[in-house]
Amino acid sequence: MGGLRSSAVNLVRCTHPGPALGVSVVGFLLALAAGLSLSRSLLVTAAIAAGQLSIGWSNDWRDRHRDASSGRTDKPLASGAIRAEVVGVAAVIAAVACVVLSLALGRVPGVLHLTAVATAWAYNFWLKATLASVLPYAVAFGLLPAFIVAAAPGQPAAPYWLVLSAALLGSGAHFANVVPDLDDDVATGVRGLPHRIGAGPSAATGAVLLLAATTVLAFGRPGPPGVIGWLALALAIPAAAVVAAAGLGPAELRRPAFAGVVVLAILDTGLLVLGGASLG
Repeated sequence: MGGLRSSAVNLVRCTHPGPALGVSVVGFLLALAAGLSLSRSLLVTAAIAAGQLSIGWSNDWRDRHRDASSGRTDKPLASGAIRAEVVGVAAVIAAVACVVLSLALGRVPGVLHLTAVATAWAYNFWLKATLASVLPYAVAFGLLPAFIVAAAPGQPAAPYWLVLSAALLGSGAHFANVVPDLDDDVATGVRGLPHRIGAGPSAATGAVLLLAATTVLAFGRPGPPGVIGWLALALAIPAAAVVAAAGLGPAELRRPAFAGVVVLAILDTGLLVLGGASLG
């Protein structure tokens, strides 16, 4: 019984539980804000969660040898705490569930979501170590609100500013989140776009993109930005400055300095949900 519980815990750890839960919760809130019924919002969330599980499991399965060579004891596959076959099968099952749940929402929203998930898989298996590493983030994040809005009755199209802001958020997160582990990635052969331009330029690029997402979300939706929009910008500017400065510091200080990324992500997430509410 203890071994089964341990395997289950390690399987969950391989999902990248923080991002998976965060994206699923944001999807649920955005669906409700955009006017979907509770039952349809839950179906949207189930599809997103299945997709996120498949992405997380396939990522850890694909990177298991690289993580082991980097001494990543926080990765169950790298430490041998769980068998690769278990994680691989789980990824396939989650992917099949994602296909079924996504298409249950209709052909248009289903194709939009499955394209986003397929793009993330392409990052895991082919694009992570290429100059095109940022493209899957831009595409997958940009398609998420498009998928959710299309799941509403009548399959409406998401406004450009909602899609653009999500794409900027995903792109900025890619540049910013790579910086703390950039040296380890390079040592194991990962040479995505952030790795090729270096820690300082990557941090600055991530900060600019995240700040741009905040600006689009504050000013793009109908009506004036209001107090919330201006407050978000007032908080985003110093947070972006912290992110940009983190890339200039020593490697051991980059991770704690990246609290600014969390601040920007929370701000943009809140504005994204408010943007969805303007469509309801």
